[in-house]
Amino acid sequence: MLLVVIALGFSVAIMTSIPSGITANQISSQNVAQNLSNAITQTEATINQTLTDISCSLSSGFTGYGFRPGGNFGYSFGASVMNESIYSDINSISGVTAVVPILQVSEGNNETITRFGRTFTRLVPKYAIEGIPLNSSLISNYPILPTSIIAGTNLQGGKSGVVLLSENNTRYFNVEVNDTVTIPIGSQFTFKVVGVYESSGVGTSALTLYMNLSDAQTITDNAGKITSLEVFANNSSYVTQIANAISSLHPELTVTTAQERLSRLQSMQTEYNTALQNSEAVISQTQTTALEEIAVTVAATSLIVLVVMLYTVRERTKEIGILKAIGFSNWNIMSQFMLEGVLMSLMAGVVGIVIGIVAAPFLISLLLPHINLSGALGFSRPGAFAGTSLSQPVTIMVSPEMILLTFGAAALLGAVGSLYPAWRASRTSPMEALRYE
Repeated sequence: MLLVVIALGFSVAIMTSIPSGITANQISSQNVAQNLSNAITQTEATINQTLTDISCSLSSGFTGYGFRPGGNFGYSFGASVMNESIYSDINSISGVTAVVPILQVSEGNNETITRFGRTFTRLVPKYAIEGIPLNSSLISNYPILPTSIIAGTNLQGGKSGVVLLSENNTRYFNVEVNDTVTIPIGSQFTFKVVGVYESSGVGTSALTLYMNLSDAQTITDNAGKITSLEVFANNSSYVTQIANAISSLHPELTVTTAQERLSRLQSMQTEYNTALQNSEAVISQTQTTALEEIAVTVAATSLIVLVVMLYTVRERTKEIGILKAIGFSNWNIMSQFMLEGVLMSLMAGVVGIVIGIVAAPFLISLLLPHINLSGALGFSRPGAFAGTSLSQPVTIMVSPEMILLTFGAAALLGAVGSLYPAWRASRTSPMEALRYE
């Protein structure tokens, strides 16, 4: 009987685990889709607000213009440092209203990966520092700082020794507004946290903390160095002209306009929509497979109960005859055997729920190997959304509702499986039963 209960328990565990796995994966995929959609929407709005912005950074094909600093700091997002003084001539280009030098560096751990037979080393950032000149005129007139402040205040012109953190930063450093934080960790440079902003989740914004450019240059040993320039045009009609002029003056720079960024974003959105459709197709296929497996499991469970109860009736034929001889009715006999079948199934239900709670992820990976348990949509350029919650681990949990449903299903299958054997037992003639050996 113990082996029968365990076998039925595995059947019940499968019926418990598969719906839980499907539900968890659906929720995860929906969350990822929503997060990515929000990130794209926020980025598009930001780009639309900065159509007069032109970004300039050192092209990877040029060498000798910059260097990589020592220690844990690095330029992990395709940037190299430049000498700020070399690019002062950009201010004199017709139509340029402001040039904002920026230094962005990251602290993290080096990770070695192998792709297409080649080995690469990249920096996996813990946080990114963005140094911006805290000039009151620049801060007031140009979108160079986050605007979605959720605690404290934004950075102010002329300030030094202060930082603006993202929500991600506050968790990493375990600090709040008005606390002090040492950057980099373990150094002698201490800053006061004046505010916290809500990041768009695009690029490295979720990892980025902002400070005065001079402070960033000091703590990273990059005096007079920057990683990019944000050039602002008088109006959008000057953008192409200014971009061409910058490329002519400084061919070593990669020049990107807001319109180009918007076009790339729209291309990424198309790719995202395709990935989402593919993900939905996989989930639909998985649901079909899951329903088929549940149907097979239900049939197998009912069959096991049927066979076991038929065997039980046969082995207890003489007992049935005695019960009938002393006055038990057909209904009494039938209900007794059906109750035994239901109790056996409920015991199996307990075993199955325990197995399902403990081994649900393993059962899902075994029964539905093509299900996407990472929760990601297969987006091929996740670097564009670094720091965004695009990939979320799927936690498969057996809910209280599923436990109750499982008990109900176990009781029902026990009743259905034992119905015929119980009916057969109730129809047994007392005289024949007493003669049975």
